Amino acid sequence: MDEPVTPDAVTPDPVTPDPERSLGLAHFDRLWASENDPWGLESSWYEDRKRALSVAALPEPRYRRALEPGCAGGALSELLAPRCAELHCLDVADPALERARTRLAPYRHVRVGRGGIPDDLPAGPFDLVVVSEVAYYLGTPDRAALWRTVVDALEPGGTVLAVHWIREAPEYPVTGDQVHDELAGIDGLAPLADHREADFRLDVLVRTPPPARSVALRAGVR
Repeated sequence: MDEPVTPDAVTPDPVTPDPERSLGLAHFDRLWASENDPWGLESSWYEDRKRALSVAALPEPRYRRALEPGCAGGALSELLAPRCAELHCLDVADPALERARTRLAPYRHVRVGRGGIPDDLPAGPFDLVVVSEVAYYLGTPDRAALWRTVVDALEPGGTVLAVHWIREAPEYPVTGDQVHDELAGIDGLAPLADHREADFRLDVLVRTPPPARSVALRAGVR
C-alpha cells in the first residue's frame, strides 16, 4: 500500500523560512518538477480519508457559490463539485492547473483559474470558502489579508472549512496549529465544528451574524 507523501517529506526550500514572508511560485514549481504527485494527494489512503472527512464536515448539503484557493490537482474539488451550484478553483502552478482542468472537465459549473493567495481571489459573495492545506504557506501579512478577504466575501451564515497538516514542516512560514489557532480568533467567524488528530486539524466556522446554528438545527431536527 502506498504511504502518504506528507508535507515534511517534500524537498524544503534552501533557505530558512521567514514567518513574515510567503512561499512563492518557485517553491511550488520545484515540487511539481520533482514529483508527479507532490503531496501524495492522489495516491494515499491518508489523503483519501482526509478528503472524505472534510466533505462530511460541511454543514449544508448544497452550496450556491464556493471558492477553493490552492486546489492543486483538483482531488478535493472533485468531491466538492456535486455539492455546489458554482465552484471556483484556483492554483498558481501550471501542472496543477492542467490536472485540475482535466479532472473537473465533466463539471460545467466548475471554473479553474490561475490565482495566488490572497491577491487573486475572486470577489464574493460566497457561501462556502475552503482553505485546505494552503494557509501555512503564507507569511503573517498575507494570512491577515486572506482572513480579511474571506470574511468580507462570505455571505451571512456562510461556511469556512479549514484543514491543515499539524506535524513538523520546518520549511513553512507557520505551523498548521498556528493557522487554526489564529483562525479561531478572527472577528466575524464563529466555530461550528472541530476535529483534531495527530496529523491534521479540521475546523468549520460560519460568518456571523446571524448566530451559528448546529447541523441538527439547520436540518430541522429538534
